Amino acid sequence: MIKLLSHLSHVRLSAPDVEASVRFYEEQVGVRVIHRDDTGVYLRCWGDYYEFSLVIEQGDEPSLVSMSWRTSSAEALDEAARRIEDAGVTGSWSDDHFGYGRAYTFTGPYGHTMELFWDVKTYKGEGEFASVYPDRPERRSKHAVAPRQLDHVTVAASDVLGFAKWYSDVLGFRIMAHTVLEHADINVFSVLTTNEKSHDLGVVLDSSSRPGRVNHFAYWVDTREDLLQAADLLIENGTAIEYGPSIHGIGEQNFLYFRDPSTMRVEVNTGGYRNYVPDWKPNTWRPSQGSNNFYRNGTMPMSMTESFPPDSAPTATEEGVLPGTEEELINPYARHGQG
Repeated sequence: MIKLLSHLSHVRLSAPDVEASVRFYEEQVGVRVIHRDDTGVYLRCWGDYYEFSLVIEQGDEPSLVSMSWRTSSAEALDEAARRIEDAGVTGSWSDDHFGYGRAYTFTGPYGHTMELFWDVKTYKGEGEFASVYPDRPERRSKHAVAPRQLDHVTVAASDVLGFAKWYSDVLGFRIMAHTVLEHADINVFSVLTTNEKSHDLGVVLDSSSRPGRVNHFAYWVDTREDLLQAADLLIENGTAIEYGPSIHGIGEQNFLYFRDPSTMRVEVNTGGYRNYVPDWKPNTWRPSQGSNNFYRNGTMPMSMTESFPPDSAPTATEEGVLPGTEEELINPYARHGQG
């Protein structure tokens, strides 16, 4: 069976005040603008092998416009498009993009827009951006958080298992783990991957009336010390920490969450396992095992259940819950010692 997807390449976000968001990512996060046009502002991390990993465009509210993935070959791109359309979803082809070529764009059954491409322009820094490491696209940044690269995106969907199964069956994502409630057989979180990482795509349960929402996207830093320094720098610069630093049980990554000026949630993470097992069977976690916070030494703030665009309903759903478990479902980690 042909391997269709290689990795997450970039995310496109909308923001009501593009320039405020761009300043934040430049000054607080430490990524830099590489290009501007009438479609948006393009930013890159120092370790991005391609031109950019984040695009911010004008929009009435914070949202995920699209997530873009590079395929494993030109043939894989055509095969992926064929499988998507065989599954009953119709997409479209385009080839007028900054930094990459022919692409297939579709909106999946849960409302998330995904773009697939193969041809891409690689980046090599010159002058002040040249690195003495031949394999690095650019010299290491010393500015702000300075993430090395984009890591993953976590979306929200009305049926976590249904979402995971569709993307696994159609595009070959490996399902790596699930979180199921303690007292009800309801899946509130799943992680999927296109490669050896624990995940480059996550999905949380959503009861809102708005399809295609996103919970957060994440950057990668090399070490836990880099992550702790990121927390220190953000606080010194007036950016509140929403959650963390701590470590997830699922994936085993150290994490830190904060918000940009549009209120979009951003994660910085590091660590985590590498898994090369082709027939991996996903484990099912319970919140009490520390699926979210493995140390189980603090509660997750209710704000973490918010997804984007905003909605009056929480990300998790109360429908079909056993009596007395409503609060647990909205936030399974709201009790001290429940990870």
